This record gives sequence, structure tokens and C-alpha cells, in this order.
Amino acid sequence: MFTTKEVNKILDTLEETYPEAACALNHDEVFELLVAVALSAQTTDKSVNAVTPGLFKKYPDAEALASADENELIEIIRKIGMFRTKARNLVAMSRVLVSEHDGKVPDTYDELLKLPGVGRKTANVVLSVGFGKQRIAVDTHVFRVANRIGLADEKDVLSTEYALMEAIPEARWSRTHHSLIFHGRNCCSARKPKCEACSIAGMCKWLLEQKTTK
Repeated sequence: MFTTKEVNKILDTLEETYPEAACALNHDEVFELLVAVALSAQTTDKSVNAVTPGLFKKYPDAEALASADENELIEIIRKIGMFRTKARNLVAMSRVLVSEHDGKVPDTYDELLKLPGVGRKTANVVLSVGFGKQRIAVDTHVFRVANRIGLADEKDVLSTEYALMEAIPEARWSRTHHSLIFHGRNCCSARKPKCEACSIAGMCKWLLEQKTTK
């Protein structure tokens, strides 16, 4: 595994490479963020951003979404994956927000996880982006890139999250989450990583292993 100095060098380089790295889901406040992240499971941020303007116009807050007709909601989000399950979860989630939190999004991990359709990744993103807390949300990009370059060496998402929390200084957790996502989208793809253009190629454990086995 990397030393603390090496980890910071990797993170510094990624931040220099992707200074614009931030949450790509369009939102104006925390409730919209929560809804957008919940919708983003197994689909692209671009697809979510395409449906949320109409969604937020019709259902601007938890009270409105809690009383939504699921069939009408389905028609709005039909273009994204798992739209039926997500529509059901959004209504159920909003009802809990109204009945237990006065329509507001809770700012604690445990309370967020109690909301229908909210898992670890969604809770971590909301805490990080919505409330400014240091969290590491592990999606497919973060999982792939972190384990490929050597920041983690794990077989599942949960273990990767814990490994990253241990390897990375807490003050850098949230920024690292976005840097790894941008690196995964723009360079370190699953099938054809652009190693020749990678800013951290000289520090990547996977690339080093590829060279030594040839």
C-alpha cells in the first residue's frame, strides 16, 4: 500500500487534473439533491439531470412528492433505469420526511439510512454535498479506480469505503470522492483505460503490475 506521502501526492495530482470535480447532479437544495442521488442508482447523472427539471417543477418539496400519484411520477422519470421502483421509493421516502422530519432532510447518517430507497452511497453523498461533511461515497467509478491504482485492495464496496477512509486523510475524503469519479469517467475507464494520458500513471499499482508481467 502507499505511504501517506504517496497518497497525498496522488490526491494532489488528481485535484490538479480535475479542478472542476464536483457533484454532477443538478440541484438547488438538499431535498433535490437527495432525490437526484436516489434516482442515479444504475443510471447516468446525465439521464437524471434530464428528468429532474420536470420532476422538481411538479413536486418541489417533500410534501408535494409525498402525495404524488405514482403513475404520474413514473411517466416523468420513465427514461431512467428502475423507474417503477424508484418512483415507489421516492413517494415512500417523502412520506417519511413529512411524518418524521417536518419535510426536511435529516443530516445524520443513521436517519438517512432509514429512508426508503436510501443506501450507503446516497447517504454519504447527501452528507458530503448537502451538509458539507467529510464522507467517501463509493460508486462504480470510485470502486474501480481506487482498487486499480492501489488506494485500496478490496473485493466489495463496503470494504473499499473503509479502506479509503483509513488510507486518506479525513479532510480530503469528499474531494477525493469527486476526483476519483472524474478520473474514472475521463481516463480510467473499465475496459479501455487511457493509461498513456493518465496524470498518475507513474504511481498506478495496476499499470506497474502490467509492465512487470510483460
